[in-house]
Amino acid sequence: MEQKMLEKYAHLLVHAGLNVQKDQEVIISASVEQYPFVELLTKTCYEAGAKEVRVEWSFAKKRLLDYTYASAETLGQVKPWEEAKMAQQAEDCPAMLHIMSDGPDAMNGMDAEKFATVTQARQKVMKPYRSKMDGKYQWLIAAVPSPEWAKKVFPTLGEDEAVEALWREIMRTCYVTEDNDPVTARQAHDRYTMAKADWLTKQGFASLRYHSANGTDFTVELIPGATWCAAGETNSTNGAFYVPNMPTEEVFTSPMAGRCEGTLVSTKPLSYNGQMVENFSVTFRDGKAVSCQAEVGQAVLEKIISMDEHACMLGEVALVAKESPINQSGLLFYNTLFDENAACHVALGRGFKEILPDGAQLTVEEAEQRGINDSIVHVDFMVGSDDLSIVGVKPDGTEVPVFVNGTWATA
Repeated sequence: MEQKMLEKYAHLLVHAGLNVQKDQEVIISASVEQYPFVELLTKTCYEAGAKEVRVEWSFAKKRLLDYTYASAETLGQVKPWEEAKMAQQAEDCPAMLHIMSDGPDAMNGMDAEKFATVTQARQKVMKPYRSKMDGKYQWLIAAVPSPEWAKKVFPTLGEDEAVEALWREIMRTCYVTEDNDPVTARQAHDRYTMAKADWLTKQGFASLRYHSANGTDFTVELIPGATWCAAGETNSTNGAFYVPNMPTEEVFTSPMAGRCEGTLVSTKPLSYNGQMVENFSVTFRDGKAVSCQAEVGQAVLEKIISMDEHACMLGEVALVAKESPINQSGLLFYNTLFDENAACHVALGRGFKEILPDGAQLTVEEAEQRGINDSIVHVDFMVGSDDLSIVGVKPDGTEVPVFVNGTWATA
């Protein structure tokens, strides 16, 4: 990818995505293989006024070796220095930029039982610190192609060609072109999705009803007075507006925890921590996932749902029109950051207290009392299809079409 385009992309991430403020600390998380782009990001953050930029490196192949040879007890232990580091982050609330690049099969062969055990052990210690930071810092998840990921998306191309092709798709879906200002283009699109969010909030729906020919037949209750969100959020401590995901096409809210019924059928594979789940469905009764079937990754899906007592409930419902540029590409990205922005989706696990008018001031326990699900996981899966219909039901029983044939019922 040309240096000019990489610089435009880095500028978009730092200024329109993370929105780095003067004298703010920034933490970048990335694979060791992405050091050239991390160097560019670091420079761009400093030019935006960052006081300090720190990088936390990862390496998927090493992580797989850890899960192959180290015990669950060892991997699940949170060292005192790790907890102290997390406590300091919860105090300082630095801006955090996460670069995704690992291939979707990076963790193939990992023991799903061991992974669940390790995650549960570590999250018991780390989650309170993350909850303390909710709404008080800027964060962004974005992507850079790796050869493994690119070859999964473009299997017929050579490695270099595949990486270049995936770069082009990342740029296109993030509205970065050779002759535009990507920040301006991104903000114009964000205004459109935020207008949809405002419309949904004003409707005050009590529930949504989903139906499609593939077997999806599902109803979910919504939280009275909750808002719908799109594109960006505001850091409650400094007022900075930021966009947590690049790309993003969704309009979303958190539903009432434990209040849904029916079956949702996936329309795209799920890549979860380097493990694939494909051709699956989840059935809910009394607000909880009571069964699931997957042609590939059944054990992984079962572990997600049983990760803790609330992982079986929904924390998010999100609407994405089939006109999304990600969907129109016709590609399967094998990456939830992209694939969730190609289709309507839901998320098992943790919800967002920020969708409540006073959410930023609420404790986790107070948010739970208002209907926000809390869990150590938040796992999106896609349910949007070309024939998906969604009907909004108001408290008085009035029904309003929201989606017809996979897109907004009104312009």
